[in-house]
Amino acid sequence: MTPDVLHTTAGDLPLEEVELDIEGRTWSILHTGAVISREQELEFLLGRNTTKRPYGIVLWPAAIALAHEVAARELVGKRVLELGAGTGLPGIIAASRGARVVQTDRQQLVLHVCKLNAERNRVTTIEHRIADWTAWQDAERYDLILGSDILYAGDLHPPLRHIFETNLAPGGTVLLADPFRETSVRLLETMEAAGWRITMDKWTVGLTPPPRPVGVFALTRS
Repeated sequence: MTPDVLHTTAGDLPLEEVELDIEGRTWSILHTGAVISREQELEFLLGRNTTKRPYGIVLWPAAIALAHEVAARELVGKRVLELGAGTGLPGIIAASRGARVVQTDRQQLVLHVCKLNAERNRVTTIEHRIADWTAWQDAERYDLILGSDILYAGDLHPPLRHIFETNLAPGGTVLLADPFRETSVRLLETMEAAGWRITMDKWTVGLTPPPRPVGVFALTRS
């Protein structure tokens, strides 16, 4: 397949393709650039990249780590919600494993890329929804709630906690991947103090030394 070009009001954004081998299958993912190392992230956040790329359709290390975790789970018949879906990789893998997946983002452009990536990997069962965490209206319950690097902004912690508390089904799990940002760790510590049980698997992502450490945190109600 030939990578597409996104036509936006800010100009055309060429899409790159990366192939990732996860649990015995190769996944093809379109994105506007990979931001893996801390150095690449600093350059991206400071605007040193020549092409302005939206956050949501960049390939981040947390999404790769979360995808590996999801691929190892038994998900047939499970109801899965992905928050801030970005390029869609974790949710696409969940759907391929038999889950009923709803991918959400507040930007239509991001969901467009999610759909392209789902189609590219022959996954046709995902439901895509525009959704804003600060004006959340979904009342459904989910067995698994997914998020890749979504805890970076402290002012978004209250609405995210509301979603975790109201949309997680009894016995369900919130699975969050994060590169150990200070703001993220503070929220996780607060939730643990409030009675949530939290376990972590540590991943390293990237081929260029040093690889990026990413924690995948599983949150369940005690």
